[in-house]
Amino acid sequence: MFQYIIRRLMESVPTIIGASIVIFLAFSLAPGDVITANYTGGMNLTEERKAELRELYGLNKPLPERYGLWMGHVLQGDFGQSYLYNKPVTDVIKTFVWNSFLLSATVLVLQWMLALVIGVFSAVRQYSLFDSLVTVLVFVAMSLPSFFLGLLLLKLFAVDYRIFPLGGMTSTGVDYQGLQHILDVAYHMALPVLTLTLLSIGGTTRYFRMTMLEVVRQDYIRTARAKGLKERVVIFKHALRNALLPLITLFALELPGLFAGAIITERIFNWPGIGRVTLDGLYQRDYPLMMGFTLIIAFLTILANILADVLYGVADPRVRHR
Repeated sequence: MFQYIIRRLMESVPTIIGASIVIFLAFSLAPGDVITANYTGGMNLTEERKAELRELYGLNKPLPERYGLWMGHVLQGDFGQSYLYNKPVTDVIKTFVWNSFLLSATVLVLQWMLALVIGVFSAVRQYSLFDSLVTVLVFVAMSLPSFFLGLLLLKLFAVDYRIFPLGGMTSTGVDYQGLQHILDVAYHMALPVLTLTLLSIGGTTRYFRMTMLEVVRQDYIRTARAKGLKERVVIFKHALRNALLPLITLFALELPGLFAGAIITERIFNWPGIGRVTLDGLYQRDYPLMMGFTLIIAFLTILANILADVLYGVADPRVRHR
């Protein structure tokens, strides 16, 4: 297994290089730059001054040279300087990414726990009233845009009934410590978590239901029932474990999303996460920040694929890595 992981990591090197080239070209060839975004509004800059600024930022160099300089610094752990925040990109990402991780990790746990329970019982009681009700609610949740659901929950629970705050991560004007700080953060993240959970639980529930329906029709499930095993043992010990195999890839590919942030939801609820930061960086043409963050997400996605392959071998002894 260890040799397999090492080999997969080595095979991922060309993929990472290719991803870095695509990311660099996508942002470097995009219309506009930091000069046009920040120095032309209300300023009458001459072409000579614009050329001086582009030379200062290194934007006048050929693309291959710029890519080589960028990758050389990336290999040293330096993703460049953020134009928007005037500090290293790594510092900007470290400042905001953990806020998004806290939000996304909570949503992921709730999403999979609820989807597991609802999906399994919906499959076991196929075509029942519970299954029909779950199907309708799932499709309703999946059809709602994130901004509409977020604003709806914000109006109901923050404006009309004032149960939860309007936004932010902590209460303004107070400095809670210890348990009070944790409870304050949990209080502020209730609505964003509820919004993201409702939006994401539908698809995961359908996956659980579909895989469970396929597994419970297998011959070994009929054999287990014929032996007189309790239905709870048949479902949760034999059927569920095999039903989880197709979901391993889905789960692993969701892990990079823990660090990607939820751009629209974070904007609606004024949550200081990396999603808002990257959106502001895109508006202001802060390409070093965008390139560094996108490259990190690409790297995490490649690691997630390797993790999915490893988990296949752990969950199913029939899978052998050669």
